[in-house]
Amino acid sequence: MSTNEPLLAADTAMGPVTLRVGDLDAMTRYYRDAVALSILEETPSSVTLGRGAVPSIVLEHAPELKHASPRDAGLFHTAILFDTEEALAAAVYSVARQYPNTFTGSSDHLVSKAFYFTDPEGNGVELYWDRDRTQWSWAHGTIEMGTVFLDPNRFLQEHLTEEAVEAPAIGGARVGHVHLQVGDIPSAREFYVNRLGFDETAAYGPQALFVSAGGYHHHMAMNTWNSQGAGRRGLALGLGRVDIEVPSSDDVGALVERMTHYGVETRDDGRSVTFDDPWANLIRVVSVT
Repeated sequence: MSTNEPLLAADTAMGPVTLRVGDLDAMTRYYRDAVALSILEETPSSVTLGRGAVPSIVLEHAPELKHASPRDAGLFHTAILFDTEEALAAAVYSVARQYPNTFTGSSDHLVSKAFYFTDPEGNGVELYWDRDRTQWSWAHGTIEMGTVFLDPNRFLQEHLTEEAVEAPAIGGARVGHVHLQVGDIPSAREFYVNRLGFDETAAYGPQALFVSAGGYHHHMAMNTWNSQGAGRRGLALGLGRVDIEVPSSDDVGALVERMTHYGVETRDDGRSVTFDDPWANLIRVVSVT
């Protein structure tokens, strides 16, 4: 957690992640029926899903596009944050029951408990719950996170209720963080910390970087585990856009000034600003008021 004056407001949060998809019906079924998100808006070519009035996933039909290489820059996973362990257990059980071959692992990260899946088109999905911030540990500005074995069956035994099995769409859920594949970590740090304005919360040499606003463990992460040396993305299925929410239009204006200072090309409508990161991942920062 940086001791310098923060560049992004403390209550900055992640908005929905937009995915370009080849099979809109199949992807809608996955996020609606398995992850137990509700359809909030639907057109012939797009579906927005979330909980309550909070969107998490926007699916845009792009059947003309092909899948990118796993070594290209792009999305590593979208992480959906649940407000209770019961709600997380309900979603995990729902996905595991309906798409049993999509589970890729689970971990206790000390700050959170997380379960990992892959959606029908190969996009990574994390479903997680945060421990209270009073239980997080910081040392010299770095958040302590780990990868401790988390037994999924025991977790479900402890937290899954009969009511949740019958109606898994319980509690609140929203995008808690977004994890990207990038070509190199120094460029990611320059862009996401120095320019966009997140605080660095953890780093693992040349392989991974975690950043946040307001002392969260991470709103975004970047890694090179599969994508070391990757260049700018071409148009492909997968990640379409990452949304970041800031409190006011003043925050958007300050970001536009900062990006202009660094020579980053932006598209600005007063309430939101969009720009590409060094790997052509599209980022939109939008004011919530």
